[in-house]
Amino acid sequence: MTSAKASDQTYRVAVIGAGRPRSQTGATGFGMSHAHAKGYTATGRCRLVAVADVVADNATAFAHVHGDAETVTFTDYHEMLASARPEVVSICTWPHLHAEMVIACAQAGVRAIHCEKPMAPTWGEARRMAEACATSGTQLTFNHQRRFEAPYRTARGLVRAGAIGDLVQVELACSNLFDWGTHWFDMLFFYVGETPASWVIAQTDTQTLTSAFAVDMENQGIALVGFESGVRGFMTTGDTVPDGAPRADNSQPRREALGAMQRLVGTAGVIEVGVRGTYNAKVRILNGDAPGWQEPPLAGADHFEDAIGAGVADLIACLDNGHEPELSVHKAIRGTELIFASYESSRTHSRITLPLTGVEGNPLHEIIASR
Repeated sequence: MTSAKASDQTYRVAVIGAGRPRSQTGATGFGMSHAHAKGYTATGRCRLVAVADVVADNATAFAHVHGDAETVTFTDYHEMLASARPEVVSICTWPHLHAEMVIACAQAGVRAIHCEKPMAPTWGEARRMAEACATSGTQLTFNHQRRFEAPYRTARGLVRAGAIGDLVQVELACSNLFDWGTHWFDMLFFYVGETPASWVIAQTDTQTLTSAFAVDMENQGIALVGFESGVRGFMTTGDTVPDGAPRADNSQPRREALGAMQRLVGTAGVIEVGVRGTYNAKVRILNGDAPGWQEPPLAGADHFEDAIGAGVADLIACLDNGHEPELSVHKAIRGTELIFASYESSRTHSRITLPLTGVEGNPLHEIIASR
């Protein structure tokens, strides 16, 4: 008898953190758990066997939409891991819960964990997640789905093709260094070809605070990152206007940065991504190939849920072939390191040489506590 090919295997999937039903306004995490589930279904290779949520009705509603008659619901994710024994788990909870849940899944023998971002509120928790999964051999990914979205893939493709000569600097703007910053720092590595970062120098303003998912963040900040290749990344935060969308945790409205969200400067041209706003962002390029700004055709996922689905499909494929997923923890933790290195630079008023050492918590919170 021959064994089934890996590509024929159906994976047992569970979700921790169903959130409110999609029909309700302000679904926790903007309904990310639903997007994860749609991604698993679209692979044709996965079955939702269990859902855990502290609100039983939310888990039941989620299972009704994305599962089948045999999908089991739980209010305790530890019981779910022991009883349902899933092979793949999506964690769609707030950041302060990520570390304990990822580590519990790894210790329970889960083969792959797909977790929402940001990784964690502290640098120590982020490291411990990565270490636990390395020890257990668990594939760990984080939902930095912009790596699959069309505007950003198109921009990176132009850079790789030499459309602006040699890349010199990447400039980014967003509302904060943590919740939005986790995406944009990840994009820095995406654009520079995953070249390691060497140092960070940054400053933050905490006279007033913003928050996301119960994590305090700076009101405004800047961060300059030096990469081993010589490319520099420059991030500004806080120069924003409200976009009108309510936050899931009832904090202030989400905010979008004014001006170009991303600018890639090369020796022979400039690329701008998302001149205003981030979803359905346009790409434009200025170089010597044609007069004035040109808008190239976009290639990649054209909606964030499609991008999430692409990330899920990739992690399932990597379970089959043993390759590193596009959204791997090895990539996510480098961007996360830049978050906490920026906060540590602001705390110590000095340039931080990487790797980041001597930091366990969140340096920004130390700044806030010392005021």
